[in-house]
Amino acid sequence: MRITLERSNLLKSLNHVHRVVERRNTIPILSNVLLKAEGADLEMKATDLDLEITEKTPAMVEQAGATTVPAHLLYEIVRKLSDGSEVSLATAPDGQTISVFSGKSKFSLQCLPQEDFPDLTAGSFSHAFKLKASDLKMLIDRTQFAISTEETRYYLNGIFFHAMAEGSDLKLRAVATDGHRLARAEIDAPSGCENMPGVIIPRKTVGELQKLVDDPEIIVAVEVSDAKIRFTIGSVVITSKLIDGTFPDYQRVIPANNDREMRIECDAFAKAVDRVSTVSSERGRAVKLSLGEGQLTLTVNNPDSGSATDELAVGYDSEAMDIGFNAKYLLDITAQLTGDEAIFLFADAGSPTLVRDTDNENALYVLMPMRV
Repeated sequence: MRITLERSNLLKSLNHVHRVVERRNTIPILSNVLLKAEGADLEMKATDLDLEITEKTPAMVEQAGATTVPAHLLYEIVRKLSDGSEVSLATAPDGQTISVFSGKSKFSLQCLPQEDFPDLTAGSFSHAFKLKASDLKMLIDRTQFAISTEETRYYLNGIFFHAMAEGSDLKLRAVATDGHRLARAEIDAPSGCENMPGVIIPRKTVGELQKLVDDPEIIVAVEVSDAKIRFTIGSVVITSKLIDGTFPDYQRVIPANNDREMRIECDAFAKAVDRVSTVSSERGRAVKLSLGEGQLTLTVNNPDSGSATDELAVGYDSEAMDIGFNAKYLLDITAQLTGDEAIFLFADAGSPTLVRDTDNENALYVLMPMRV
């Protein structure tokens, strides 16, 4: 294999694919990126056996071929080469090493044969549809923070992606929960996702997708089967295994009859929660919300360090009540809200609270209270 290409193109593609590669691997080939040169392209592929990212980038191919190279090492080398330079890659005749040339710099790296590189892409997909990158980004951004990190409840370690009939409309929904809070976002379902199986996309895949959907104009092609999902975003293809589990019936925990409504300015509320939670202990970060007519008092008591209170004017005219929440969870939810105002719907101090955004009808949040 012998090719020449722009450093900027190589770096951009390597940046996308090398993130999948784990730093520590018991299987040596999984530390490598597969380089395949043919036609006028260099195709790069990396995998951790659960997730695979492939990207093509233009290159001058003098001699077609394929090999695998340590991913992080190649990325670091290309990153440190000078801007605007050209990079040449050439494998030795015995295929054991690859040389990287750029200007006066030369590196020689160990290779592993491409025949040993695993392939995740086998198998067919039962459903396919397209959606705007901006829509996919909204679904992920609004729900990703609520993904559970508890390995024991592995079926909560991702976003539940499914089509749902709402009246006569079909919606494409993303839901994530860790048992303490729940986030749900939806868009009008694109054609092709009718009867699509509900799938749980793993946390690592969600994180990689989030970094790739930065251009809102791109159309993303999505293919789904029972065991895998594939996203094609421009020149990048992500194929991921799905979490094999049953996502709980989240509809049951979304309260329908919360009738005590509080309207509050988002930014002021987030800053006040952040201020009073400064004195809370790391373990039990409870903040008490005391609601009265037109007024909210935030209180934190920590026997070890002291107490704090703050007051805000709110739109509230139901009966007075006290309710406690984890300060971090409150801040996580307010960070998702894009409107100036947030709407909190309470039932009582022991029941889940519903949070809505005045600016985005398509997202809602549920938060479990804490004892204070």
